[in-house]
Formats: sequence, C-alpha cells, structure tokens
Amino acid sequence: MTKSSVGAILAVALAAATASPPGAVYIDPLLYNDVGANYTKWRNSSAIGFNPTNTAPPFIQVFDRSFLDITGPFATIRKIASNPGFAFAHEAPIYVQDLNLVFFASSGGGVLAYSGWYNNSVVSMINMTEVDVALASTTGDVNIQVQTLNLSDDVQMANGGTGPYKGDLLFVTSGRALLPPSVVRVNPSPPYNTTVILDNFLGRQFNSLDDIKIFPGTDIMFFTDPTYGWLSGFRPEPMLPSQVYRFDPSTGQVRVIADQFVHPNGIAFAPNGKTAFIYQFDVDPTTQSFTNRRVFAYADSGGPDGIQLDTKGNVYAGCGDGIHVWNDEGTLIGKFYINSTTSQLIFTKSGLVILEETAMYVANIQAHGMTLAT
Repeated sequence: MTKSSVGAILAVALAAATASPPGAVYIDPLLYNDVGANYTKWRNSSAIGFNPTNTAPPFIQVFDRSFLDITGPFATIRKIASNPGFAFAHEAPIYVQDLNLVFFASSGGGVLAYSGWYNNSVVSMINMTEVDVALASTTGDVNIQVQTLNLSDDVQMANGGTGPYKGDLLFVTSGRALLPPSVVRVNPSPPYNTTVILDNFLGRQFNSLDDIKIFPGTDIMFFTDPTYGWLSGFRPEPMLPSQVYRFDPSTGQVRVIADQFVHPNGIAFAPNGKTAFIYQFDVDPTTQSFTNRRVFAYADSGGPDGIQLDTKGNVYAGCGDGIHVWNDEGTLIGKFYINSTTSQLIFTKSGLVILEETAMYVANIQAHGMTLAT
C-alpha cells in the first residue's frame, strides 16, 4: 500500500464477523502510523478529539480488539439526562447499589456552572431504575429527571466522591471563598445529613480538594489537592503545594504521600492495592507511601480526570473527547467517544455512566468496576 493510500484510509469499520457492538469503529494503528506530508487533518489542539473516520458521536472507538472484551457485543452509548444550559453533571459520581442511585455534582466555576465565589454548586441524583425502564421502552435517548439534594452549607463545591463509605456518600469539596475544603460524609437518604470529618492540614486550609479513594481493604482515605479553585476564581490564593494526602480517620493522622505535581486530579488504586494512579506509583506495603513515580499513559485529548478501574485492571478516565480506556500496561485500547469533555464516570448495574457537563450517558458494557463500597 502506498503512503498516500495509507493517509487516505486511516480507519476501518470492525468486520461483521467479529463480536463487536453496533456502530463500533476500529482504528488500526498500522494504517495511521505514517500519514505523509500531504495529510490535511493535523490536530493542533487537545480540545479536538482524534476521529479520523468522522463518525458521528457518540460511538465506541476501538484501538485494540481486546477492548471488545470490555464492551461486549451489544454495547451502545445512550443519553439518559440532559440540560443544555447547565453543567449539572460534572463531578463526584457515587453509585449506591442498594438504592440503585447515582449521586453527582455540578461544575464548580465555568460559564454553565452558575457557581463561583458567591454561589455554591449543587449535588443531584438520578434513579437508575427509572433509567432502565425508560431505555427499555425505546431504542433512542431518554431524559430522566434528576433530583437536586438540599445539603448543609458544610458541602461547598463538591468535587470528588467515592463509596458508599460505611453506608454514606463520601465527598471531598473544593471549598468556596473563605469556606474551607473538606472531607465530608453525607447520608444517601433523606434528610441527607452531613458530617465533616476533615477540613484542614495542621491548621492550614487545603487548596481545593479534587478526588478521593479508599485504599482497598481499609478505611484509609487518599485524596488529591490541586489549585483549581483558585484558578477558577472561587478560592483564595493557595496556602499549600499541590499534593496527595493520606488520612486515617481512626487516628486522625494526615500526611503527604506524594508531591511535585502541577495539578493532581483523579486518583485510583489497582484492585490489589499495589499500584496507585495519578501518575503511576507503587504503593509501599508498609507505609502506603507512593514510590517509583512514572508515566502510565498520556491522554491525547484534554486532561484525564475521574479515574476508575475495572475488575481486570483496565484504567478508565474522563478526557477531552470522551472516556479513554487503557490496559494495565498503559496502551490505549478504546474510547467511549462523546466529542466533548467528559470529566467523570462510574460503574453501575446498568453499565458505565458517563458525566458530560450538560448531559449524562450510559454505555451498557459487560465489564464491571472495582468495588468501591467500604
């Protein structure tokens, strides 16, 4: 095949003989490794996704056929909620399986956030049973009503979440104005009472807490603290470096376990607890400090956020064009391509729920997420 032919044929549809989802598109790396000097579709911005087939989103983009083990043969991506004028679905998804509810937060800052120095973001929930019933009645998208929670003022700019933790939602907040960032427990049932369990590091306010996970098999919390609140204009100038913290609620001890970041964002652990993902780190088996920092993968569109792992150790992150999925070696094997920023995701019984600022989607994949409940 000539170079010009390779440049013209950058991708092929998945063969009908493979057990592939409807509408999935296979991007063969061998066909675009050398596109030639006359290639006219160079990307000059990380805000533009790599879609050489010009397939209409949303769709499933396959870079390695092992991705089909994740999707299964019948996966689709369908919209389940939408509000074009409000970034209601941005951060902190938590799935409560017993209630079949997904809780999440709106964006802190930005044109469609309606939050900032003087206004808080909101926490909402969507009933996945209602989603399942609605999707079963149509082949298209649905728009399920989300419910906003009336939470205590202790919850200011909820930005990361995990759990359930001892039956509660566990949020980290970015804080707002002079109100401090915090780690807070929220009852997932009315009246949604809240309990702050940490709001400082030895007398200093955190910068703007971003994401949190529980170390597998323990109650110990690990969370990231970048300066996004200050950069977005709803927090004062930072008092601390951008760091990652370990908090043991049984002793009250807080310590830094990784530093020298620009903006540490999402955080997650491998199922066996031996590896942490922000960059990729080894986890010391005795101290749980992060060691041997190295690059795991580079997101080619946007900045990765909302890191989650499935039970096979594949790594998922929300990026600038959708959800990227890498295998445990850091090879990009596929994307749930939305063509816009999708900061967060969460596994549910219905599939992978995707938060895309002004909309929510579900991909009914066959992979299962790690158990996050403690």
